[in-house]
Amino acid sequence: MDLSVIIPAFNECESLPELSAWIARMAREQDYDYEVWFIDDGSTDGTWDAVKAFSAADPHVHGLRFRRNYGKSAALYCGFERAKGQVVVTMDADLQDSPEEIPEMVRMIREEGYDLVSGWKQHRKDNALTKNLPSKLYNATARCITGIKLHDMNCGLKAYRREVVKHIEVYGEMHRYIPYLAKNAGFTKIGEKKVQHAKRKYGKSKFGMSRFVNGFLDLQTLWFLTRFGKDPMHFFGYSGLLMFFVGFVMTVWIIVEKLVRQAHGLKFRAVTDQPLFYLALLAVILGVILFLAGFIGEMVARSSDDRNHYNISGEV
Repeated sequence: MDLSVIIPAFNECESLPELSAWIARMAREQDYDYEVWFIDDGSTDGTWDAVKAFSAADPHVHGLRFRRNYGKSAALYCGFERAKGQVVVTMDADLQDSPEEIPEMVRMIREEGYDLVSGWKQHRKDNALTKNLPSKLYNATARCITGIKLHDMNCGLKAYRREVVKHIEVYGEMHRYIPYLAKNAGFTKIGEKKVQHAKRKYGKSKFGMSRFVNGFLDLQTLWFLTRFGKDPMHFFGYSGLLMFFVGFVMTVWIIVEKLVRQAHGLKFRAVTDQPLFYLALLAVILGVILFLAGFIGEMVARSSDDRNHYNISGEV
């Protein structure tokens, strides 16, 4: 099969008929052997009824329904599990992404050898204050931390080589960082394509301003797990030793200074009367706690079932 299109949908029944017809028209023009997966993420409108109608009328269309709203990452994860196409494309259900962009993205995967091609909504049709500016700041932070030079990492329109979606696990709200997940899995040829972005035609956005705060926290989590997930002692152990050393040096300094001043008959304060002593004591305690946290984390990591799980690209 040439192409799988995965579309998470939450209360998007008004846009689905137009989107489904648009994808079918594009696929016929390109002569693709294709499938479309609509993942109903616990919708409360007529989304599932629409998907069932599409599936009954067109053998290329399939649907999956969650009993409740689990989020976009869960929808993509289940879609990736079921995808059979050599190229897998994800897009939003709100008609802001154009299916006409898909053929060029597929070509980039097939002919230019990209593992992943991400859309870049260079000219967004969203509110500049609530969407555009926060998005620019978010993407700048993501580029700095991940080292992936994408202008729009969270763009819903992406194309993947089949092997990519079968070797990554999308969970929580990590759909924002699929390029980073792919990079960490060894798929490093990641490209970008400028895509058209249309105004929302029906309904309203399902994401608020909180997604930017949550996105930043998720990025920190993903970075930490990638860097120290299998060896947490390298973070907590070093941090603990550094904190312990700082506290120890401060304590020695306070005691030595007191003894020197006492030996020369100078005025001095008792060690326990100095605020710096309690800061030093706090640093020592924190150092011990961090070191123990690293030790416990190391034991948990070594007991993990996937501690020796590796993505292998070939064997002869």
